[in-house]
Amino acid sequence: MPVFFQVSTIAQTIQLSLAPVFMLAAIGQILNVLAGRLARVIDRARILEERVLGTESGADRARDVWELKLLDERMSIINAALFLSVSSAVMACVVIALLFIANIAKFHIGTWIALVFIVAVTLLICCLTAFMWEVRVSLRAIHVRKEILS
Repeated sequence: MPVFFQVSTIAQTIQLSLAPVFMLAAIGQILNVLAGRLARVIDRARILEERVLGTESGADRARDVWELKLLDERMSIINAALFLSVSSAVMACVVIALLFIANIAKFHIGTWIALVFIVAVTLLICCLTAFMWEVRVSLRAIHVRKEILS
């Protein structure tokens, strides 16, 4: 005969899983921002690549090549941030799954659940740090050139 769980047990597990679920919602928004930034960087890189290929030499070409290197660095940082945020989301999902498994099967794995949640938060912190780093790198490209200001 199948075992039926108390509604209160399931309700309590859902309550416990709310923090990781909110974390997943936040990670979704971060992923949206990162994907948007990556798309803009790629679009700008494509424009500059065409300009660099069409120009033989000169100060403008050197500036475009410099900016392409900067865009390449930004793409790498954004990709790392995307990997970290998705990894954090996976860990948050594992936390939610473990909460239900532990509650339904009466496993005493609270320490493991806490450790997985700590890993998820740590990955999220690393993602946000990479995002902050990418923003700082992007600021290098938006300064007005000194020869224009002179």
